[in-house]
Amino acid sequence: MSGFKDFIMRGNLVEIAVAFIMATAFAAVVTAFTTMILDIIGKAGGSPNFSGWQPGGIHVGSFITAVIAFLILAAVVYFFVVKPYEMAKARWTKEPEVAETELELLAQIRDSLAVRR
Repeated sequence: MSGFKDFIMRGNLVEIAVAFIMATAFAAVVTAFTTMILDIIGKAGGSPNFSGWQPGGIHVGSFITAVIAFLILAAVVYFFVVKPYEMAKARWTKEPEVAETELELLAQIRDSLAVRR
C-alpha cells in the first residue's frame, strides 16, 4: 500500500490532475464564449453556423466556422490566461541574479593563476 501512495504522490501527478480538471472546466467557459461570439457574428451577417455555405459546390462553410472558433479560442486563452499569468509571474517572482560572463570568470582565473606564480 505504501508503494501505491508513493506512486500517487510522486512527481507532479497531483498538479497534472488539478490542471486537467481546471482545463475541462475552462473548456466549457470558452465553448460558451465562442458560441456567444458566433451568435453576434450571425446577427451581423446572417447565420452564425457557416457549415451549410457551399460556394460553387465546395464545402468551405465548416472550415470557416472552425477557423472562427479557433481564433476566438486562441484570443480567450491568450488574453485571459497567458497575459495575466505573465503579469503575475513578473510581479511576484524575483529576477535571477546575473551570472558573471565567461570573460569575467576567465579573467578571475587568470588573475588567480598569476598570483600563485
